[in-house]
Amino acid sequence: MEEFKDDINLGENVVKVLKGIYDPEIPVDIYELGLIYDVMINEDNEVKVLMTLTSPNCPVAETLPREVEEKIQKIEHVKSCEVEITFDPPWSKDLMSEEAKLELGML
Repeated sequence: MEEFKDDINLGENVVKVLKGIYDPEIPVDIYELGLIYDVMINEDNEVKVLMTLTSPNCPVAETLPREVEEKIQKIEHVKSCEVEITFDPPWSKDLMSEEAKLELGML
């Protein structure tokens, strides 16, 4: 049972890290912006993040996925991290959390 608890904590820690990474053009973290589509952690503590960008021409298209990878790999017990970028479905403002919309004055 203790092992399961560690998995939950690892998932929570990954989300905490994601909430600390901000889109440079929008003062909201990438998690609340809805850029993170999925986070998968296997039994070997290998993390895979499926994410998108606000647009294919996003100025941080090169650096943001690398930042996500590097910061998640620094979490204790994470063996590796792979970030996959997808534009299916394309990002839209509908993917933003209520908190993000409030922060940006959209509510």
